[in-house]
Amino acid sequence: MEKSNKFKFFIGLVYLILISLFLFFLFSKFSIQELTSYDFIRENKLYFSELKKSNLILIFFIFLGLTILWVFPLLGFGSPVALMGGFIFGKWVGTLVVVLGVSIGGTLLYMFGNYFLKDFIRQKFLEKYKNLEVKFKKSEFIYLLIYRIVGGIPWQISCLLPTIFNVKVSNYFIATLIGIIPSTFLIASIGSGLEKIINENTQTPGVMDIIFSREIYIPLLIFFSLILISILFRKFFYKK
Repeated sequence: MEKSNKFKFFIGLVYLILISLFLFFLFSKFSIQELTSYDFIRENKLYFSELKKSNLILIFFIFLGLTILWVFPLLGFGSPVALMGGFIFGKWVGTLVVVLGVSIGGTLLYMFGNYFLKDFIRQKFLEKYKNLEVKFKKSEFIYLLIYRIVGGIPWQISCLLPTIFNVKVSNYFIATLIGIIPSTFLIASIGSGLEKIINENTQTPGVMDIIFSREIYIPLLIFFSLILISILFRKFFYKK
C-alpha cells in the first residue's frame, strides 16, 4: 500500500510539473487576452491550415504522438484532443488520428497498470465490479467492446480496470479502437464545424449563431442522444 501511495504521488508530481512547464512557456509567449481573442484564433487557424496543406503527414504524426503522450503518461482523456483533431484535420482525418492516438495511449496505460498497479486495482475495485469479471470470462472481446462503447467510468480508471480481468492486450487495443469511434467522430465533427464557422466569419460570431449552426447542433444532438442511450444501457451492463 505504501509503495502504491508513493507511486501515485510520483505520477501526480510529474503531471503537475509538466503542466506547469507548459503553462509557463505558453504564457511567456502569449497573454491571456491574445489567447482568448477571436483574431488570434482565426490567424492561428489559417496558419495551421497552410501548415497542414504543405506537411499533412508530418502534422498527422506529430499530433498522433502528442495525443499518445496526452493519454499516457499525462493521463488526459479523449474529448479535448478529439475537438482539436476535428478543428485541425476535419472530422474524418481528425477522427482517425485521435482514435489511433487515444487507443495506443490507453493500451500503454493498461499495460503499465497491469504490470505495476494490478494488486492495488484489484483491492480497490474488484468487489465493486465483480459482476463484470463473469461477463469478461464469457466473451472477453465482446464485453470489452461494449464496455468501451457504454462508458460511464472516468477514462483513466476505465483504462486500468480491465487489469482485474486479465484481458489480452490485442483484444484491449482493438476493442478500444472500435468502441471509441462513435463518440470521437461526433466530437471531431463539432471541432470541424467550429473550424468552418471561423473560416466563414471575419468577425466574432455570436454564441447562438455557433450553437444553431448546422455543423454544430446536429453532432451535438446526436452526441447527447448517444449519452442518453449509453446511460440506459449501463444499467443493464453494470447490473449485478
